[in-house]
Parts: sequence; C-alpha cells; structure tokens
Amino acid sequence: MTRVFSGIKPTGHLTLGNYLGAVRQWAEVDQHRTDALFCVVDMHALTVDHDPARVRRLSRQAATLLLASGLDPELCTVFVQSQVDEHARLSYVLECVATDGEARRMIQYKEKAARERDRGGSVRLSLLTYPVLMAADILAYGTDEVPVGDDQTQHVELARDLAVRFNQRYGQAFVVPRATHPKVGARVMNLQEPTSKMGKTDDVGPGIVYLLDEPDVVRKKIMRAVTDSGREVVYDRLARPGLANLLEILAACEGGNPEDLSGVYESYGALKKDTAEAVVELLRPVQQRHKELCADPAYVEEVLRLGAEKARGMARPRVDAAYRAIGLLAG
Repeated sequence: MTRVFSGIKPTGHLTLGNYLGAVRQWAEVDQHRTDALFCVVDMHALTVDHDPARVRRLSRQAATLLLASGLDPELCTVFVQSQVDEHARLSYVLECVATDGEARRMIQYKEKAARERDRGGSVRLSLLTYPVLMAADILAYGTDEVPVGDDQTQHVELARDLAVRFNQRYGQAFVVPRATHPKVGARVMNLQEPTSKMGKTDDVGPGIVYLLDEPDVVRKKIMRAVTDSGREVVYDRLARPGLANLLEILAACEGGNPEDLSGVYESYGALKKDTAEAVVELLRPVQQRHKELCADPAYVEEVLRLGAEKARGMARPRVDAAYRAIGLLAG
C-alpha cells in the first residue's frame, strides 16, 4: 500500500486554508486509500522566537482538530513529532548529506530570515536547517507521497534529492518520495490580502478564518473580504485575485470547480453571502467534534501516545539502517 506522510506546524491556530488545502484531503481520501501518517511537527515551531507554553497548547489543539476533522486512529497514525526521537536522529545524518547552498536556496528561508532581520532579531540556525528536518520527517517512514501546498513543493524536492544522494553514496536506505497536490483549495488566500496565503502565524486580522471561529465571526470576515474592480463575477486568478479567492473557497466547500461559478452570481454580495454560509456549514461538524474531544482530553493523549509508539516502530529500523550505512555504530 502507498505510504503517505504529512505534518502540520503548531505556530498558530489552524485556519480554513489548512483545512481546505490539506486536512480535509487527509480525512476524506488519504487515510482510506493509503498507509497514512499525520504529524503535529512541533519541533518546526522552534525555528523562530516562541513561547514554550503556547507551542505546547497549540500542539494539543492541532492534534485535537485533526481528530475532529475526521482523522481516525483506526485508519491512520496520528502523533506528535517530538515524541518520536527518530526525526531528530535522522535529521543530523541528512545534514551530513545536504549542502549549505541547498539550504540557503530555500525560498521560505529567504523570506523568513529577511523578516527576522527587518524586525531586528537574530536568525536561528534551525531556520536554515529545518528543511532537512522536514526531509527526515518524510524519509524516516519510507514515504511514497507527501500531500503539500505549492509553497512546500521545494522542500519535498530537497527530500527527494537527499534520498537519491544518500542511496547513491551509502547504499539503498530511502524511498524517493513525490509531492501531491489537491485540485481545488490548495492555497486559500488571505481575505484582506488575496495575493498572500492565509497563514496561521498571524493571530489577529480579518483576513484569516480560523477553524474555531464562531459562525458570526466567519460571516463577518467573509462579507468584508476584499474584491476587485469591475462588476462581473468571473474567475481570473491573476487579474482579479480577491474574487478568485472567494470563488475557490466556495468551490472547495461544495466540491465544485471555481470556473463553473463564473457568471452564476450577479453581485459580489450574493457570492460573499453564499461563501460565508458554505464555510459556516463546513466548519460546524468540526467545531462540534472538537468540543466533544476537549471534554475528553485523556482520549486525545492516548491516541497520541499510541500513535507515537506505532510511528517509532515504523521509523526506527530505517533510521538504524541509515546510521549503519553512513558509518555509525547504530544500537
């Protein structure tokens, strides 16, 4: 069976973009057709200045929301990255295979490092090397497919390069993974800045719909979404990004195609109203299940404990083999 691995970083509250771009696909498709592992990659949240208590809180919330979104521990493996030592063990080995130039070419490193410098902060070494840790996350499990958004494709390509290079130099140890992308809703944009991704690290702002937003808050944010000049409701991602974003969100909620919605609406207001209601209904069962799981934290903790135990058993033989192949005295 094809093996899938994907992770979500607890750097902020999960958003509509996380759900439509990744989590729903995991729940509705990937866990049913593949041997799937889904991970809260909390170690990645340490690459920038952070509040330790907040990282722990958001990690628990992210895990709970993954379960609330339909991930079934009977069908897939749900766990937290830091609870499986093999991620860190393999990351260092892969750092010994990767090059400085490869790490510095990563677009996200360039963007995040620039923002840190602009704020007068220092850039942590882990920000440079975290794509190698991401490669370790993937390669430790013999992953075939990595469902990602467009902005993460470069990181999967690095994982592929490192797998091929290691296999050529030290012997066959890793499966070479490939990135996969959902057809619709892969990159939901900020409602106020439709040329920017709807990111979860911005904790305030009317352009971001969070999975736990109250229905009236969701409606207000979508009704105030930025649109474009012109009157016709047509789908054009380049010329009319604000309108295209709303059409893509509505299409993703309803399982349709945004291009098919061109010409259906006579006004922006009608489109916004339908989009808002579609999002409210989409999130309703997730929020209800999240409420139920929060009332039973022991269940979530047990799911994560068993998930980490299973993941550890899957990763350890491959990581031990990689240690031996590269010249270490693996235990």
